[in-house]
Parts: sequence; C-alpha cells; structure tokens
Amino acid sequence: MKKFSVLKKSGEARLGVLQTHRGEVQTPVFMPVGTKGTVKAMLPHELEEIGFKIILGNTYHLHLRPGEQVIKKIGGLHRFMNWSQSILTDSGGFQVFSLAKLRKLTEDGVKFQSHYDGAPCFLSPETSMKIQVDLGSDILMAFDECTPYPATPEEAQKSMELSMRWAKRSRDAMTSGSSIFFGIVQGGMYVELRKKSIEALLKMDCDGIALGGLSVGEPLEVMHEMVAKLGPLMPQDKPHYLMGVGTPLDLLIGINSGIDMFDCVMPTRMARNGSLFTSRGQVNIKQAQYLEAEEPLDPQCPCPTCGHYSKAYLRHLFINNEILSSRLLSYHNLFFYNNLIEGARAAIEEDRWPKFFEEQITKINNATR
Repeated sequence: MKKFSVLKKSGEARLGVLQTHRGEVQTPVFMPVGTKGTVKAMLPHELEEIGFKIILGNTYHLHLRPGEQVIKKIGGLHRFMNWSQSILTDSGGFQVFSLAKLRKLTEDGVKFQSHYDGAPCFLSPETSMKIQVDLGSDILMAFDECTPYPATPEEAQKSMELSMRWAKRSRDAMTSGSSIFFGIVQGGMYVELRKKSIEALLKMDCDGIALGGLSVGEPLEVMHEMVAKLGPLMPQDKPHYLMGVGTPLDLLIGINSGIDMFDCVMPTRMARNGSLFTSRGQVNIKQAQYLEAEEPLDPQCPCPTCGHYSKAYLRHLFINNEILSSRLLSYHNLFFYNNLIEGARAAIEEDRWPKFFEEQITKINNATR
C-alpha cells in the first residue's frame, strides 16, 4: 500500500493524499489537538461533522494519565475516545522540553518529574514508541530533543545529532506494522544543520518527515523564512509535517512552502479565551461593543455557531463563563481552520493557488492594520 501520493503541485504547494490503515487523509491538512484524548470542548462526531479525518494525541500526557496500559486494555485510544478516524501521536519530546527545570537529559533518554504530582518518570526512544504502539496510534513520531531558541551553532548541532541517534533508535523500536513512522528534523535556526538532519532521516526510511523545533520563541519572520527554505529540501515523495504551527498566516505560508500537515492548539485555546477567527479578521467577543450586537459572528461563515447565535449571545455566554461558550466558539474556530484548508486544497486542484494565496494574505494583512 502506497502511504503518500502527491496528486498535483502549484509551485511548492502540494495537493496529496496520505493513506493510513483507517482511511485516506487529504492534504494539506490541519489536525486538531486532542492532547489528553479529547479536543477540548468538542465531541468526536462534531469533529467529523466539520470534516476532520485526523487528530493529534500526546504520548507524555496519556502516559501519565490514565496510562497507556489502561487505554490498551480498553481497546486503544480510538475506542477509548470514540474516534474512528486516524490519530497521530506526538512522541512527548516537546512536552519534556517544556519541563526544563524538572528534567535530566542523558544519551539514554530523559528523567523528569510528573507535572501532576512530582513522581519520577523516564522517557526514551524505546519507551516513547512502546507507549505510542500501546495507544494504537496510526502515525507515530520519533522521540527527539526540541532544540531551544536561541542556541549557538555548537548547541544546535549537539542537540540535532542526539535527536538523530534517538530517531534511529525510535525507528528500530517500531513494532507496529500497520502504523506510519515520522522522523523529526532538528537543527535550530541553522539551515545547514537542518539539511544534515533531513539527510540522516532519509537513511532511516521514514514514512514522513516533520519539522520540529519551530515556533519555540524565535521571531515570526525567522520561522517563516526557515519553513520557506526547508520545504523544498524535504523529500518530494513523503508527507511534510510542520509541528505545533500555527496561525492562518502560518498555514498559508507553510502550504506555499510545500508543507502538507499542521497541528496547533491555537483555534481551541483562543476560542476558550474569547478570540475568534473570521473572514473580517479576529474578533474579541468579550468587548463591550458586542453587548447588543444582533449580527452573527461572521456573516460569511456557514457553521452552526454563526448560523444560530448572535454576537450578543456569544458575548453573554463568555462573560458569564458558561460551558456552552467554549463549545460554540471552539466549533467556530475549528470550522474556520478546516474551511481555510479546504479552500487551499481546492485552489491547488483548480490551478488558482497563487491567486488564492495572495487574496488570503492580503485579507489577513488588512484585518491586522
């Protein structure tokens, strides 16, 4: 079974299809983040209703609670959370990176303290892969060290080389024949180190290549420049995944640079904070100007939130901390993201990607002035 095919290109932008054993995933694709086995405030069938075919789960969090053995006994993460489509699991490397003060990194792996109760824990390439296999993940990520920003060339090289050794151990520990394995490119903000990382991963016969260590504190323009340089250097016959990114602008620039897959907590996190993406720019629903606003959040959006509720009602829910606020606002933001991605796929397929790209960038720039 061929795992990935590029169907059409427009410049570096690619229309493709990723095949997991649970079905096809059309690319470019945005993956909602279900860190702890749930995309916050959303029911699984609502995600399918919007059009999502793949979501993200996290090895670190699910390992700590409830534990992969609990999930395996119940039948795997899909059954546990009642999600029938594909799941990609992050390896836990980024979460361990964020626990810098609670961790000790060695060649073997990382010792750290649980952020829940301080209990001692250990993750290595082998344990990360075993957890992901026990969870029943469809796409497994290599265990890596996320290079911090800023980092000197020497620090970035040392970190990248460790990640490549860990990637080899992750690949060797891959025991699920039906799952897909992605390696993760590291190397900080140094293109030559990133090139060496890509070359090392290609020797491991990875099914897909991910860009890690971006959006970790570097200026936005630096991140965009790095993605634009690295996209064309990645293998053309494998899916390209930009991890943990980002805004609608990030997605558009990523697609234009040859990126196929994205994930980010932004649409759901911002929704819970009352910040919404619309065709007219971002809306902060808690503002007083919406107290008596009868119009929908976005007149051009066909999602149920915009179809049935006024800005005044959405503001009322948010100001009063009603649970329904998170539900309705999260649905809208995820719908907006999926609609943007579907528009990008259609534009590539219909040979109008450059125009679509410029129109969307102009719309974003005008909305932020």
